Amino acid sequence: MNITNSLKFGFLATILIFLLAACTPAAPTPEPAPPAPTPAPTAPTTEPAPDAVTGTIGIILPTLDEPRWIQDADRFEAAFAGTDFETVVLFSQNDPGQELTNTQNLIIQGVDVIVLTAVDSVAAAASVEAAAAAGIPVIAYDRLITGTDALSYYVTFDSIRVGETMGHFLVNNASGEGNPLYLYAGALADNNSFLFFAGAWNILQPYIANGTFTIANSSEAAALADYADLSQPQLASIIGQVTTNWMPADAVNLAQANLVAAGSENKGDVFVLAPNDGTAFAIANTFLADPEVTSLFITGQDAEIPSVQAILDGIQSMTVFKDVRDLADDAIYVATAILSGTSPQTNGYFDNGVFQVPSLLTEVHEVTIDNLQEVLIDSGFLSADLFTFPE
Repeated sequence: MNITNSLKFGFLATILIFLLAACTPAAPTPEPAPPAPTPAPTAPTTEPAPDAVTGTIGIILPTLDEPRWIQDADRFEAAFAGTDFETVVLFSQNDPGQELTNTQNLIIQGVDVIVLTAVDSVAAAASVEAAAAAGIPVIAYDRLITGTDALSYYVTFDSIRVGETMGHFLVNNASGEGNPLYLYAGALADNNSFLFFAGAWNILQPYIANGTFTIANSSEAAALADYADLSQPQLASIIGQVTTNWMPADAVNLAQANLVAAGSENKGDVFVLAPNDGTAFAIANTFLADPEVTSLFITGQDAEIPSVQAILDGIQSMTVFKDVRDLADDAIYVATAILSGTSPQTNGYFDNGVFQVPSLLTEVHEVTIDNLQEVLIDSGFLSADLFTFPE
């Protein structure tokens, strides 16, 4: 998909100055679970030279088959409309080989910056290094790329905070002891899965240790219930047991197997850590189909339209809203700063196994039926006519 737009100098300068001012939050406190971001020093205030801000930005997203990435592509298209940038948006269809091919095609086309959402955090290092060898900086978008020092920047939502928001929701709705807790995670190949789960564990672990929750579907997590800080191998052992691979079908199969194995004591009023909206919707419907499940508190993220309707219908409990408008704006800010020859301001670092990657973290928001109208509809992110509201 090629998107080519133009805008006069004055408007672009105004946009860049606005984005620069908007992207300077205070440095976050490092999270205990690896690989968490570490705080960045205060970055110098720099303004890109407007007359230098031109060029072509290549954008590589994982797939056209998931609403989240279509949504991101639409936001990029809207954000770049009317600017002096040429853009090329490609999709890898969840294939690391296609991702590398896309990168090579962008190199041949002579793009100036690549914004890349990795299909596989490790495999994507090959794309980063190919681009770097051609003198093209790469910005990791939403997913950290590991195992290379050729990466320039990382623009992401605060992934630890995403998990912590999920954990807080479950804790805030639990009372008494022995509440059945079912844990699910994303894909082992996606570094974000570790960050989301680590953030949730930060909040849930004390309540698992004191008996508020009983882990119902993961022997690996139960064995680590007394560990507040989990190492990467420990996180992998749990995630490997409860992975959904970000696929609703896998989530359904795993949830069904868990419910068959669970005794009646692990049903009734249940609590479910689901990693995103697609899997949450699938898991929620699977649990609610079990006559022994009387109530369900389940997390999600991304504010996908089917899950927003599910919240309105009382099926899904919450979602973590990550406003891709803000994330796309942050990526545009970093890309345009690079193109102008200046250093973008960042507010953290992430350890990718080789070095501390300068990072710009975007805030996230909890959405429940109580604030859905205000956060999603009134903000203009979603249109009310997409949904059926309860009487």
